[in-house]
Amino acid sequence: MPPKPLPGFRDFYPEQLAERAHIFDTWRRIVRRYAFQEYDGPPLEPLDLYTQKSGDEIVTQLYNFVDKGDRAVALRPEMTPTFARMVGARAQTLRKPVRWFSMPQLFRYERTQKGRLREHFQLNVDIVGESDVLADAELLSVAVEIMRAFGLTAHDVRARVSDRRLLNALLAHLAIEESRWTDVYAVLDKLERQPRELSEEKLIAAGLSVEVCSVILGFVGLDFETLRAQYGDSVLVAPEIARFAEYLSHAEALGIAEWIRFDLTIVRGLAYYTGIVFELFDATGEFRAICGGGRYDNLLASLGGTDLPALGFGLGDVVLGELLRARKLMPVMVASVDFWLAQSPDAPRYPAAMLEAATALRSSGASVEYGLRAQRMEKQFEAARKAGARHVVLVDVASDGRTTYRVRLSGHDEQHFDRMEALVQWASSTTEIAT
Repeated sequence: MPPKPLPGFRDFYPEQLAERAHIFDTWRRIVRRYAFQEYDGPPLEPLDLYTQKSGDEIVTQLYNFVDKGDRAVALRPEMTPTFARMVGARAQTLRKPVRWFSMPQLFRYERTQKGRLREHFQLNVDIVGESDVLADAELLSVAVEIMRAFGLTAHDVRARVSDRRLLNALLAHLAIEESRWTDVYAVLDKLERQPRELSEEKLIAAGLSVEVCSVILGFVGLDFETLRAQYGDSVLVAPEIARFAEYLSHAEALGIAEWIRFDLTIVRGLAYYTGIVFELFDATGEFRAICGGGRYDNLLASLGGTDLPALGFGLGDVVLGELLRARKLMPVMVASVDFWLAQSPDAPRYPAAMLEAATALRSSGASVEYGLRAQRMEKQFEAARKAGARHVVLVDVASDGRTTYRVRLSGHDEQHFDRMEALVQWASSTTEIAT
């Protein structure tokens, strides 16, 4: 049996690499449109960079080992710790707000399943040094604009948005002790994925009354306007409602309001996020979350020693690719070259005349291929067809050494050139139009 890639890892044949390139190109094009700068870091980091953020239990999910310098290291499972270290190292000199993005390959030793592998590429977009909710709206706008660039609409994808500060204020208004909030978060996070009875049992076990349990369970499907009508007079909740309303106003002006669904069950990392959080899902619920992120104002201080507000999101290539293929929005790669050059093996100056023409055409920016050994003309034409060549150029060399070029066009038409310079000039304009 031929060897196979490790479980959860992928081979990228030209077709798959073309899909990946399409995703990468779209990511870069849109994020740079929002004036973010690209950065990167090492794929191998000290192990304690990750245990410092997530605790020793994360080691079971890592590809970690001791290197030849007797250092405990790990392949990066995420980019945020590296990002925090890099920002912290130059925090005093960086222009604020910092607007950076990266597209690292990440590694996690997890059980493989639909939408989750042991390696994937992820777009990370982060803003550091701004606490205003306009930054939160800007961040979501980037994610939504990427969806649009792939041909997805608000009917295909929903941005489910919540605010940890608003949720905390609601729990405080309901007189739930802060020590119980983590238990409530855990139930909210699974509210749509487990039976209501089980959720109620867990809340009661956490010390909540039946009446309060009913309110918490009612957070499913609670829209923002209903929440504002119910809690707008609360001294604890009203300021957070006003802040979230400002966020929605910014989203409206940015043209992304129709994508947003207010959803208090979006909790994300319990010890990680501090403000507005969001996840992008396909509208049919067929796939895992496409994208997720939010505000994490305390994390940089704990990881990089830099006390700056921050927010960001991660968007992986695996679920996104599955969604694009399912919606038939992934371009199909068709192997092609601009010009295939053919020359009779019996012609004078074979193959020098053909190679000179190939060099000139390639210098003009065209892609060129030709047979790498002597073949009958019929074989060369067949090879050109299989290569998907847009044009076939027949290089003819007369007995007196004069070279001419015949370009086969659609049908039986041909274009004739007596000089290589004329061929290159025509080829440059034709290639440019095709691009």
